[in-house]
Amino acid sequence: MNIEWVDGFEIRVKADGDVVIGANREGLLSLAKQLNALAEQPQGSHIHYDEYNSLEEGSAELVIEKI
Repeated sequence: MNIEWVDGFEIRVKADGDVVIGANREGLLSLAKQLNALAEQPQGSHIHYDEYNSLEEGSAELVIEKI
């Protein structure tokens, strides 16, 4: 799956009871492209986000899976 990022993206995830995904414009555009790509993949495909490869420092991990 082709994962595309828009330059300057910022994405953070907080999970304190509620899960909150915050992103700047570039982050939202990046997520939109990635969700679109995931929609075309087979069931069980997923994208894993964490602070080591894509999210802002201190973010909770996030996994989005196609069901």
